Formats: sequence, C-alpha cells, structure tokens
Amino acid sequence: MKVIAAVLLSTFVFGSAMAQTAAQNSAMATADTKRDAAVEKHIKELHATLKITPAEETQWGDVASTMRENAKDLDGAIDKRAANKANASAVDDLNAYAEIAQAHADGVKKLAGAFSGLYSVMSDSQKKEADEVFSHRGHDPKVAKQ
Repeated sequence: MKVIAAVLLSTFVFGSAMAQTAAQNSAMATADTKRDAAVEKHIKELHATLKITPAEETQWGDVASTMRENAKDLDGAIDKRAANKANASAVDDLNAYAEIAQAHADGVKKLAGAFSGLYSVMSDSQKKEADEVFSHRGHDPKVAKQ
C-alpha cells in the first residue's frame, strides 16, 4: 500500500511539474511570437520611414536580418533570466541583467556595422531622416522641450 501511495504521489508531483513546464513553455512561445511580430512591425516601419529604394534593398536586407538576429539574441537572454528568476539570488539576477545588457550592446554594434553599408548609399534626405530616427530625439522629455 505504501508503494502505491508513493507511486501515486510521485506521479502527481511529476505530472504537476510537467504541466507547469508546458504552461511556461507555452507562455514563452506566446511572448516570443509577440516579440517577433513587434520586430517585424518595427522593420516595416523603419523601411517606410527611411524610404528604402529598390536599389537599396540588398543593404536593407542586411540591416533587417541583423535586427532579427539581435532580437533573437536579446530574447534568449531575457528568456534565460525569466526561466531562472524563481530560484535566482540577487547576484544571479544582476548577472542575468548584465547578460541582457551585453546582448543589447553587442546588437547595437552589429546593427551599426550593417547599417553603415546602407547609410553610405542613401540620399541626403534619407540620411537626414536616419540621423533623426537614430538620434532618439524626442524620447527625452528634456530634449523635446528645448
């Protein structure tokens, strides 16, 4: 009888853990899908804002690909932090945040490299628009008031 109770208990615990893991995986997949959609929307909006011409599509493809790759790298760091958050110490959490910040910094460097090829073939009006977009003017309330 004790063996049956132990088996039932372990089955319940294991089953609960599996259900929780499946729910977490489903939630992460949904979050990833939303983030992918947001990245694609941003790429499309940036393409329109910069008025990318057919002649610039090859360089633009490199930029868009880099943006997608950066998003995946950043998502991976964010997902890793989220997956370990329940058992993370303060030090673990700080290290996880550092990994996210590093993924972001690495991504910006990659994007700058990819974008430089596109920027070099843009018209002056496109460059002016790109300068405005990437300067983040208007995002800082202090700058917007000046």
